Amino acid sequence: MPNRCQVRLRTEERELALLSPHACKSRLSRGREKPEKPCDIRTEFQRDRDRIIHCKAFRRLKHKTQVFIAPTGDHYVTRLTHTLEVTQIARTIARALNLNEDLVEAIGLGHDLGHTPFGHAGEEVLNQLYKPGFRHNQQSLRVVDVLENEGKGLNLTWEVRDGILNHSKSMEEILGEGWGETGSLEADVVKLSDLVAYINHDVEDAIRAKMIAPSDLPASSKKIMGHTHRERINNMVGDIIFTSWSVTGETEGSENQISMSPEMKEAASDLKNFLFYRVYKTGSVIVETEPARQTVMNLFDHLCSHTELLPADYLAASCADTTRAVVDYIAGMTDQYATRLAASLGF
Repeated sequence: MPNRCQVRLRTEERELALLSPHACKSRLSRGREKPEKPCDIRTEFQRDRDRIIHCKAFRRLKHKTQVFIAPTGDHYVTRLTHTLEVTQIARTIARALNLNEDLVEAIGLGHDLGHTPFGHAGEEVLNQLYKPGFRHNQQSLRVVDVLENEGKGLNLTWEVRDGILNHSKSMEEILGEGWGETGSLEADVVKLSDLVAYINHDVEDAIRAKMIAPSDLPASSKKIMGHTHRERINNMVGDIIFTSWSVTGETEGSENQISMSPEMKEAASDLKNFLFYRVYKTGSVIVETEPARQTVMNLFDHLCSHTELLPADYLAASCADTTRAVVDYIAGMTDQYATRLAASLGF
């Protein structure tokens, strides 16, 4: 029978021998803020993945909105199913490119832990109400660093924390100025996988909600990306893999970055802009989100005036900054919990 730690050591040796020279190796991680004894069986990134899956914030994702709030159908995307789709796409790309699949899995599973109830509508309201500002990627990092594990945080590795913090993208050009930088190719894979996942499942949800028809989609996206959900994802993933092939270390390449071909990037931008104007900012969605926005505003105002209602662990994590505790509390709520709490308070 082998020594217990030989299991982890064998995995680490495989990474060093088989992964791309540009990949992150778990043995070479920049480590944790609080040093810990290594696990006998799992690598550092595998441990991070497991800590995320077993944390409370991850479980709450199943009751958090992606785009459509309280839809009547059972097949609309939630924040949890979005997270799983991002992770699956990222793992496919990482494996094809000889990158660290465990690292992209951990980042993918943790990237949206700080998302508010009611999707981006909730995020926008908190950003308006909280003077320092609110962004879900920063809140996701706060969740794993401070709020989880009874205020002790999950003590994740630097690489996973970096990927979580830097996954968010501006509304500017895909991969253009303002896209933002990450600390690893694996984090870049998750960042693009997030885009692939949301523009595709949001199309399907908008069609399901009868807001758009398949024939409404931009001609450029249909020509380059395909006509169906399956075709679009398959073509986008394949394009990212073959455009980024030099990161495998198997061919000569000067750029060594995760990217898309110019044609695919333009088609994806067209589809993203189409969704922005025809779905995210259209009248029916704005009308649908108005009660949710009001719920978040009411909760914020009431809890700031009645701090005795705040859970003790949120107050402790905020170091007596009650407004910060209110933001943390609201951001952690599911759609259902926020609605129930508001009703119980008479809103």
